[in-house]
Amino acid sequence: MNKFEQILNRCKCGVFLIVNEHRDYYQTAEEKLIELDSMECPPDIDPKVRSKMIELNTIIDLQFYPDTPIGSYSVYHHDLEMALDEALECLNIEK
Repeated sequence: MNKFEQILNRCKCGVFLIVNEHRDYYQTAEEKLIELDSMECPPDIDPKVRSKMIELNTIIDLQFYPDTPIGSYSVYHHDLEMALDEALECLNIEK
């Protein structure tokens, strides 16, 4: 079973994968990250990951609801495999 399927099977509610949505609004990754920083609960993104997201102009946003429709996790990254690994760690599932 692949990593994404493991996440889908573990979550009782929605799983959302959004890749480069900022490009639909003619934004750079840096502009989108600044926008995210101004949210009430900004995501905690490692500075090295953030820098690489800006360099590659790539934002992967994986949001998942393991138990209820109001309790979610969000993983932001520039690499899909690494985002999936982080999500699995949040869910305590062996890769």
